[in-house]
Amino acid sequence: MELKPKAVFDYFAEINKVPRPSKHEEKMIAYLKDFAEKNNLAFKTDEAGNVLIAKPATPGMEGRPTVVLQGHMDMVCEKRSDRVIDFENDPIETFIDGEWMRAKGTTLGADDGIGIALAMAILTDDSIKHGPIECLFTRDEETGLTGAFAIEPGFMTGKYLINLDSEDEGEIFIGCAGGVNTDIEFEYYAESIPEGYVAMRVVVDKLTGGHSGDDINKNRANANKVLARFLYDISGRYDMKLCSIDGGNLHNAIPRHAEAVIAVPEEQKHEIRSDFNIFAAAIQDEYHTTEPTAEFLMESVELPETAIDDITANNLIAALNAVHNGVYEWSQDIPHFVETSSNLASIKMPEEGKIKIVASQRSSTHSQLDAVCNVVASAFNLAGADVLINEGYPGWKPNPDSELLKITVEKYKELFGKEPKVRAIHAGLECGLFSEKYPGLDMVSFGPTLRGVHSPDEKLLIPTVEMVWRHLVAIIESL
Repeated sequence: MELKPKAVFDYFAEINKVPRPSKHEEKMIAYLKDFAEKNNLAFKTDEAGNVLIAKPATPGMEGRPTVVLQGHMDMVCEKRSDRVIDFENDPIETFIDGEWMRAKGTTLGADDGIGIALAMAILTDDSIKHGPIECLFTRDEETGLTGAFAIEPGFMTGKYLINLDSEDEGEIFIGCAGGVNTDIEFEYYAESIPEGYVAMRVVVDKLTGGHSGDDINKNRANANKVLARFLYDISGRYDMKLCSIDGGNLHNAIPRHAEAVIAVPEEQKHEIRSDFNIFAAAIQDEYHTTEPTAEFLMESVELPETAIDDITANNLIAALNAVHNGVYEWSQDIPHFVETSSNLASIKMPEEGKIKIVASQRSSTHSQLDAVCNVVASAFNLAGADVLINEGYPGWKPNPDSELLKITVEKYKELFGKEPKVRAIHAGLECGLFSEKYPGLDMVSFGPTLRGVHSPDEKLLIPTVEMVWRHLVAIIESL
């Protein structure tokens, strides 16, 4: 399939050769600086590592307002369990699957590499007639919005900002949810395992996963919750010891994989295997539509020397089973729009004696965000854990009277003969932080169609890239 516009896909291919995990964007920053120098474009960086590249107006259009094109330079680095890759050094390998572009066993990086590529192509296309353009490339959007938090007033000077980090062509976003992460920590002591016990590894794998904001309403299973459900079920019926537990990775991804090592009396081993098979069949039946590739494994492993003490293990399993996960409240104003949600994102044992859990909450209503955070905190407080609700990031309040929105809608109708959808998104966008520091900034967000973001199933619908390109050029030439 022909990749059009060629310049956009050429830049995207270059970008995918540059390792750029969140918080490790140094190589991407160097690449953008080099790009600016090679094309004689002015650029600057700030202390956080954000990069701004400026292109002067076409002669005669210097008096037009400055337009900022904005995207983030980092990517979510998720892979299939059998894929070997070093995200800090290896390139992303892509391939074409019909009308879609995918990556080989990893996230594609189109979130937001394709947005960066669109902006770079605008910067180097001399056929476009435009006013002053600034392209802002921010750091660490995916794990903390670090770059956007650090932006100082005056770093960019535009009147309008077009965020290129949305995932549904034909939809124009004018608002987003705010969110926080909740950090939970259990302390435990290691206790010896009685004689006559054997160990088994329990695995929930190859769930669909996805974006913890945009996909939270799709009834996808959370691997951490599924595992906790099984552990809770057997903990009350068998003399089980929990030796270790691990699940999920990123706060903004629905966990696809979770596992635990348990120890049980040898004479109970076969009963537990039977129960696990029954449990796995039930989960596959419950989620037969959204989790067609789900896999469940129970295997014998070497018996560890110690296990988590019984009190902590029981409290941990009960809290994981009880804590809310998924949609918490639906909007009363916008049909079928998620207002508030929570994602049980990760469970880790980083050092002996500690179990750390991260849950991510989102809401477009501040009071509801407080409420769901307190629900999550309550479950773990009751279990004896230490809970810290972080500061979080603000939402972006919609402005239906936006001048930029009117032009964006008009140009879409002229180009494609149909009305675009105008809506808010349950995911977080950096626009919320920009609106705090630049109160008069007029913003919209749009982009080509992506599916499976934040998972190895991420894919980009190729024809929509050209549609977004044409739309973006029309807006820039009209402002």
